[in-house]
Amino acid sequence: MSVQSVRNYLKQFNLDEKVEEFTQSSATVELAAKAAGVIPAMIAKTLSFKVEDYAVLIVTSGDTKVDNHKYKEKFGTKAKMLTPEEVVEYTGHAIGGVCPYDNPPGKCKVYLDESMKRFDMALPAAGSANSCVRLTISELECSCPDAEWIDVCKEIVNA
Repeated sequence: MSVQSVRNYLKQFNLDEKVEEFTQSSATVELAAKAAGVIPAMIAKTLSFKVEDYAVLIVTSGDTKVDNHKYKEKFGTKAKMLTPEEVVEYTGHAIGGVCPYDNPPGKCKVYLDESMKRFDMALPAAGSANSCVRLTISELECSCPDAEWIDVCKEIVNA
């Protein structure tokens, strides 16, 4: 998939013009925050896990990680991240550009983590390692019409 395919997907919600492309990498939370000029917590990272025969995509704030206990309660299994090859197979995007948009039909279920509701804006990737979509939380929710809000993440505490 590509930034253009994500733009095409977002066009149905009149959000295609919100895609931003950078000259530098935005493949990590820190790089994306720097490129977009926001704090890392506002980056909406998409984490990908394998559950049975499909992928679970959890869109969460950049300053969080999955809480294993909450994850197991929600999905009935231990959190197992997709391999880099599985990421492309299940999401259609390479690591660094994984997003909740334009994923292959029937391969993924998208969830939005409650951690993002702390902010007015979220910036998920847009299909490449140098892109994002600058959205309000309402626009994020609108652009992921089949997504469910869940609470399975916790803030990363730096030691």
